[in-house]
Amino acid sequence: MIIRLITSSDMNKKILLIILAIVVIAGAVYFYMTRPTKAPSEDIQANAVMLNAENDSNQVVFRIVPAESSAEFNINEVLNGQPKTVVGTTNQVAGDMAINFEDPNQSQVGEIRINARTLKTDDERRNSAISRFILRSEKDENEFITFRPTSVESMPRSVSVGDSFGLRITGDLTVSGVTRETVFNAAVSIVSEDKVTANAETVVMYKDFGLSIPQVPFVANVGDEVTLKINVVAKRI
Repeated sequence: MIIRLITSSDMNKKILLIILAIVVIAGAVYFYMTRPTKAPSEDIQANAVMLNAENDSNQVVFRIVPAESSAEFNINEVLNGQPKTVVGTTNQVAGDMAINFEDPNQSQVGEIRINARTLKTDDERRNSAISRFILRSEKDENEFITFRPTSVESMPRSVSVGDSFGLRITGDLTVSGVTRETVFNAAVSIVSEDKVTANAETVVMYKDFGLSIPQVPFVANVGDEVTLKINVVAKRI
């Protein structure tokens, strides 16, 4: 009888220790998931690659205005049995474009830079998962998404104020340290001598960038394709 009591007491202690460990781990996970995500390390334009047109008097450089611009991703999922398009957006986007009004084929599109830490959806838990587990943007090396154009096609023969035209821009898109050649289809409008607007869009497979989406309750399915959109207002500098 004494041996049984001791054994039972030891078992109870083990159960209590297991419960305590579960509570501690659950608390740590809850704290990790609910603490604020890492803030941007710098202003989006601090280290953006700026174009220089000093050696070409025919080129006019227009710089993206973050407050009037946005970068966005769309991905489809099934949430609680209902289809839903998740939209993540930020205005932390920077870059230049240089338009040569005398010889449009000499025009350039500079590197586009987006701060991944600032992408937000309509759900804070999803935002946390995107930052910590999907884009891993809390790591310094993954903070920025970049697009470095390598060619611009379909530039019109002449460009003047009031014109709108389409472009096909090919370049290297880098997300979470993985780079893939990507083609954006863009629409550009020369609003005035001092202002240009542009909208660009492409579709990528998130797995091509080494990204994975963790399984969570109530989400039955997440699409493989991600639509990327950049909508910018750029002003003459």
